[in-house]
Amino acid sequence: MSASAHKRDYYELLGVARDATNDELKAAFRRLAVQYHPDRNPGDRGAEEKFKEVAAAYAILSDPDKRARYDRFGADGAGDPFAGGFPFASVQDLFSGLFGEIFGGAARKRGAQGRDLRYTLEVSFEEAAFGCQKNISFQTRETCRACTGSGARGAARGLKPCPTCGGRGEIRVRQGFFSLGKTCGACGGQGKLVADPCPECKGQGTLPREREFLVKIPPGSADGGVRMVRGQGEAGRRGSPPGDLHVFVRVAPHPLFERQGDDVVCEVPLTFPQAALGTHIEVPTLDGKVKMKVPPGTQSGRVFRLRGKGIPRAGGVRGDQHVRVLVETPTQLTPRERELLEAFAKECGLGATPKSKSFFDKVKELLGE
Repeated sequence: MSASAHKRDYYELLGVARDATNDELKAAFRRLAVQYHPDRNPGDRGAEEKFKEVAAAYAILSDPDKRARYDRFGADGAGDPFAGGFPFASVQDLFSGLFGEIFGGAARKRGAQGRDLRYTLEVSFEEAAFGCQKNISFQTRETCRACTGSGARGAARGLKPCPTCGGRGEIRVRQGFFSLGKTCGACGGQGKLVADPCPECKGQGTLPREREFLVKIPPGSADGGVRMVRGQGEAGRRGSPPGDLHVFVRVAPHPLFERQGDDVVCEVPLTFPQAALGTHIEVPTLDGKVKMKVPPGTQSGRVFRLRGKGIPRAGGVRGDQHVRVLVETPTQLTPRERELLEAFAKECGLGATPKSKSFFDKVKELLGE
């Protein structure tokens, strides 16, 4: 799921009121899912992101427990919409029912499509920034070679026409003045049933397999990003297309860096003499250490910018790195250090620094001194 789904109100995403019923939620999701589904918008990344957002919103609001937590605590309290594996099959069921009611036989082509799979991949901060390739392995179901996915011994010879739909794959139902086609529940829209099951897959048409796959994570990937790999989900039955593989990216925290958009932020400690007198320090970046000038009189909390040292963007441009310096106060002084500091304090007196001078001037003004 994209990060933007967490920032927007789920009810707003679906266009429903906060007291919407389950039927209203389902109707809103169906309408938006049809509009933004990747199959209807090939190559449109915006539509693909919108589809993921409405799917995440529906996954939370259609679950009574998750919806209650969301209403009380917001998106963070509701947790990951796809925790434990998003029920992609239920989404396909929604589409199957919707298209079956409206378009008749169109649902038959999706009835036996392979399930989508979800894989959570953890990468390091640097791998997400510069991109990487990862070999992953996961359990899936692949087409049975013995029956080529038909589920029947001897392929087509082990199949018989479905008696419920007469081999058409759909049944006709009357709703008011209309006669609509609906996917046959007995054969799943295939029009045929297994008469003599394949001994290898026991009539399933698919077998469990351990699959390895090379995933490419592009530069600039953010935590929570999703890579959809078409055709790498579970195999479909009887020649139906396979599902897709959804790789959810989790970026491990970095001990020094924090990401803010395409910029990187880090904090660097300074001693009081370094801040007062000025110096050059070595600063860690994603590309290694660089020298950075600290001018005399630097105040704690000042931020310096290192241009082009952030996260890569499209077109080869990179964000910046922001270095926040923190002036540390010594906690254990030797007698000699204490003597020097006391002499320094006596020499400077009050108002030795710009902020303290301004503060004490205001105090004097208020007290009429």
